[in-house]
Amino acid sequence: MSSVVCTLFEGHYHYGGGALVNSLYKSGFRGDFFIGYKGELPFWARAVTEKVWPSGKISKSVEVAEGLLVHFILIETNYHFTNYKPQFMLLLMSDYANDASGIFYFDPDIVVRCKWEFYENWIQYGITLVHEIVSSDFPPTHPKRFAWQKVINALNLKVERELYHYINAGFCGVSSDRLQFLKTWDEIIKIAMSSFGMDMNYLDNKNDPSNEFHMGDQDALNICAMCCKEPISEIGPEGMDFIGGGWLMSHATGKPKPWKVSFFLQALKGRRASLSEKQFWKNVKYPINLYPKTKVFFKYVDLKVSLIVNRFYSK
Repeated sequence: MSSVVCTLFEGHYHYGGGALVNSLYKSGFRGDFFIGYKGELPFWARAVTEKVWPSGKISKSVEVAEGLLVHFILIETNYHFTNYKPQFMLLLMSDYANDASGIFYFDPDIVVRCKWEFYENWIQYGITLVHEIVSSDFPPTHPKRFAWQKVINALNLKVERELYHYINAGFCGVSSDRLQFLKTWDEIIKIAMSSFGMDMNYLDNKNDPSNEFHMGDQDALNICAMCCKEPISEIGPEGMDFIGGGWLMSHATGKPKPWKVSFFLQALKGRRASLSEKQFWKNVKYPINLYPKTKVFFKYVDLKVSLIVNRFYSK
């Protein structure tokens, strides 16, 4: 069995999840896509039926296009979903997809841009990771890395490699023979909660940027990359279109999300439409139809008008 793909979302983030599915289909991905969700299923999942897995676990599943199956798993946890990623990936690899060759996680505000074959090849080289643009220059002598040593000591781990960049936790790929990486990542998150003031109910600790876990799961992932024994394979911030020259994926970090943004109003404030916002709207039609044709048409008009406005108002 080839690799499986997963994401986690709740509320309006289902729009991003649907666009992610569409982009995967366009890239050539065929197989099982797992969604952990809270609340209600999105409107585009009305045709789901119950699927019982060999482990006895149940999902609500639908084939959205030939060869592409989407499985919804209701998650009951107090954790903010960003802190649940390694647990979810381990759950899938043990109870749903234990014969998969690997697993990829994408945040539901990412769309894939290149052929899926690249990802399947990439995962063979090591844990697949992409650098963040914020704090991308993060040398081994950074004071945060020294502070993280307390966490590493608490888990009886040691630094296995020197890293010079900060990694974004919105994406990660792990082959089936390297699942210890996910276990270590999860252990770091849990000790962060119990001993270092990390609140699992929140995305980050904005009130204290100096805290070892200011960015929660993302700091934990960076610690894991430092001290894991598994090989890693990194791509720079162009890998998520944080800077120019990218071709791998687009990650719409920040707010408002692409499905909520008004390009015209942004333009009046001097802000241009980002590449990730444009990429989202290129992935809303097939195989999952996320919007009526009129909505998509007027959004393209919104974008075109914003480009004209940008000629007069630009930062």
